Order: sequence, then structure tokens, then C-alpha cells
Amino acid sequence: MTRKIFLFLSISLITYIGFSQTFDKAKLDNYLQALEDNNKFMGSVSIAQGGKAIYTKSIGFADVEQKIKLTENSKFRIGSISKTFTTALVFKAIEEQKIKLTDVLAKYFPSIKNSGKITISNLLYHRSGLHNFTDDEDYLKWNTTPKTENEMIAIIAKAGSDFEPDTKAEYSNSNFVLLSYILEKIYNKKIKEILAKNIIIPLGLKNTFYGGKIDLKNNECNSYTFKGSWAKENETNMSVPMGAGAVVSTPTDLAKFIDALFQGKVVSNTSLEQMKTIKDHFGMGLFQIPFYDKKGFGHTGGIDGFSSMLSYFPEDNLAFALTSNGNNYKNNDIAIAVLSCYYNKPFSIPDFKTFVVSGEDLDQYVGTFSSKEMPFKITITKKDKTLIAQATGQSSFALDAKEKDKFEFAQAGVVLEFKPEEKQMILKQGGGKFTFSKDENK
Repeated sequence: MTRKIFLFLSISLITYIGFSQTFDKAKLDNYLQALEDNNKFMGSVSIAQGGKAIYTKSIGFADVEQKIKLTENSKFRIGSISKTFTTALVFKAIEEQKIKLTDVLAKYFPSIKNSGKITISNLLYHRSGLHNFTDDEDYLKWNTTPKTENEMIAIIAKAGSDFEPDTKAEYSNSNFVLLSYILEKIYNKKIKEILAKNIIIPLGLKNTFYGGKIDLKNNECNSYTFKGSWAKENETNMSVPMGAGAVVSTPTDLAKFIDALFQGKVVSNTSLEQMKTIKDHFGMGLFQIPFYDKKGFGHTGGIDGFSSMLSYFPEDNLAFALTSNGNNYKNNDIAIAVLSCYYNKPFSIPDFKTFVVSGEDLDQYVGTFSSKEMPFKITITKKDKTLIAQATGQSSFALDAKEKDKFEFAQAGVVLEFKPEEKQMILKQGGGKFTFSKDENK
């Protein structure tokens, strides 16, 4: 359940008229085909206007080993987009006078630090101060095993607090796990049932549900990380993320959901306005998403090898959704291309030419590198003709050779430049430049 807040490019505008008349679907097909042909992306995208899909496309495999192709009805774990659903459920409970934004956490979980100060509003706005349990180094050691409410509360309570409630905002999945349990208590039902009764069934979301173990026979898909080839990821047990990341859906259903949300079919307009109100870059279950002069709202998500994006532009009644079960590229770049196509903005089909290296060439880069500027080490290994990098406590990722001694992980905007003679490696990301040195005897 990773946070991947994205900001679309904001550049000078040109006038556009009649979107549907100038929507170059063939070019967008070719763009996505280029991603598929070069093992950059597996997943689905959907564009909907006025609640009706006007473009859908799926590329890649639901299961690589069995060569099961993705289709429009393939279902993906959507990670933190689940938080938008959970927030809507909280506001429905508020409208039913079952709970108030000013209620404090101590009413439900007094064992948690600062619970007497943390309000429902603080949880929704990520202003609770509660430590994000998915940031802990040991998280990936236990996330695949079932957890009870008591076990999860103990984990969150033990993690403690990072700052005083309501003094700032910092993303934490702990907030929405707690909100899930609170919803279960006030409704005396499981979150799965609450979600189905209040959102899924009324909106007719046929491919959306609270997830369990992945079932390929139910059109669900496995997730993958690219490491020279697509490697299957482990499955987080859905008792862990709860309403922070346990929903399964399709881009078509997601677009239908967010359109209904903004049309007042899920919560009242008053509640929606509260969800949209931004404090320190956070709304309640929503982020603000700009594209040119357009102001949209939505959320992103990531869990295991899955990643997702959902945005809505009220001025045009336009919804865009992306779900992926294998990504070796930036979702943000894909979103920009899709929206640029719709809004008749320029975009190009990427050229994925890479620098050819042999397995022997890669030997000089292999080793463990550390830096005085960064609190982690990066281990470089190789698999056949592909270089693999792994930072301390993080998943490994494949690097593309761009030129001699220069490699890239485009999905995260990471560039690694090696200096074999000096036994150094330069990490470039987000405008930063950090020098790493190869550890001796590594």
C-alpha cells in the first residue's frame, strides 16, 4: 500500500474543441502497444465521459506463466484507491449520524498513543501522527499472513506516533486500517459487507469487491515485477490493508464509481466538498490532480506488483482510470499520454532502444554500494544480460542499459552511472545526485 501522489505536466495551453472528434484512438493504441512490446507495462486503462466508457484497452497477461491475456474485465488489486471508497463509507456513516468527524479514536481504541486527541477527521486527512506500519523494515516479512483486528491494533499501537496530532500531514496506512475497524463496529458488519451494501450494489459495480486470495478463475490477475523478465510477486493477505488497500476492481468500474461520487450518487454534495477540501496537499480520500488548466481529483495506489491511478475532472465530467499488474514504466507518463490524446495535446510514442551489453560487461558493476549521503545500501547483481538493483529493505528492480556505464529504472526516475575504475556509482533521482562507493570484499 504505497503512496504514489502524481502531478501531471502543467504547460502552456492551446485551444481545443470537440474532444470526441479529435480523439486519436489509433495513436493511443500504438502507444500502449509499444509499452507491451517492450515489457514496460501490463494492465488496463479506461476513459469515461458522463459515466460512459469511450476508450478501454488492456495489454499484457493476467498470468504470465499460463499466458492468460488481460481483458477489459480482468480484476486488479487497486491498493490505496481503496481509501477513496473507505472515505465515502465514513461520510455515509456521518450522514446517517452514526459517527462525527470530531469523534476521537479513544472511543474505539484507547490503547493507541494520542487516541484521546486523534479525531476521525485527523485519520481521514493523514494528520493523526500515527506511524505508517507499511514503512517498517519487517513489514514484508509478515504481510502475507492473516491478521486479526487485535493483531493489527497491536502492530499499530506498538509503532507509536511520529508527531503530535493535527500539527502536520504525513501519509499513513494505519489511519485507514483503523477507520475500517471503526466502520465495522458502528455497523456491526464486516467491511466487505458494508462496501457491497453502500457502494458496490447501488452503483452496479459488477467487477468490484473487497479482495481475498487471488482467483484466476474469477478473472483476477497475479502481479509481477520486471527483473529481466516478469517475476511473480507475493500476495499481501487482505486482512492486513483492510480499507486502506484491499479493494479489487477494473478501470471501467473505477471510472463509474468516481463519476457517481462527483454526481452526488454516493454521498451528499456537502460531504463531497469536505472530501475535496485540501489541507497540506491532502484531501479526505482524494488528492488534487492538475492537467494543463484542468483541476482534477483522485487517488493512486500500489500493493505488491499492482499499481493504479484514478482521476476525475469535474469541468468535463471526465474520468480516467489505470490499473496495472506489472509495471516497468512511469504510470504518470502513461496518464499524461492518455489525457493528452483525449484533450488533443501533443504526445509521442516512446523509443525504447537500449544500449546492448553482454553478461560479462555487467560483472564490473556487481557489488554492494554505500553512501555517506544516504541511509541505505544498494546491492547490484545480474541476471543473464540484465543488471538488478536492490536498496536496503526494498524490492529489487531491473535496470535498462542506456549507454556505457549508465543504467536507468524509468518507473522511479532513477539513473545509475557507474565509475568502475573509481569503484563508485552515482545515483540520480528527482534532481538529486548522490555518490556511492563499492564496499570492500563485496
